[in-house]
Amino acid sequence: MKNILVAEDETAIREFVVINLERAGYNVTEADCGEAALETYEQKGGDFDIAILDIMMPKADGFAVLSFIRQRNDDTPVLFLTAKDSVSDRVKGLDSGANDYLIKPFSLEELCARLRSMLRTSHGQISNILSVGDLTLDCST
Repeated sequence: MKNILVAEDETAIREFVVINLERAGYNVTEADCGEAALETYEQKGGDFDIAILDIMMPKADGFAVLSFIRQRNDDTPVLFLTAKDSVSDRVKGLDSGANDYLIKPFSLEELCARLRSMLRTSHGQISNILSVGDLTLDCST
């Protein structure tokens, strides 16, 4: 079962996302502000397969949480789920290290499809290295 951190300060949105992701078979840990997300992340030792972060949260915004994750050399895929919808907001979010960016209001089906896509790429990195026993083949070389 995949572990997902959902950090969202709007209760109705957070509960909607959590309930539906649990129904889809994910193990979800929720945080109601950026500070709680940081504490939860640290308590669980970063043991998340994906983090879904709102940008505009109290106590610490989504960028602070993302920075905290990336400073630990953690390549956990991060999806910003936010009302900030300008092109410059999206570019800033992706350039700051997020793997994806979804604007509110959003479709649950699209959110789940984006999560599945992020999980398929093995924490955002596709490898060209194949290994079996002692044999390793780098397809790019």
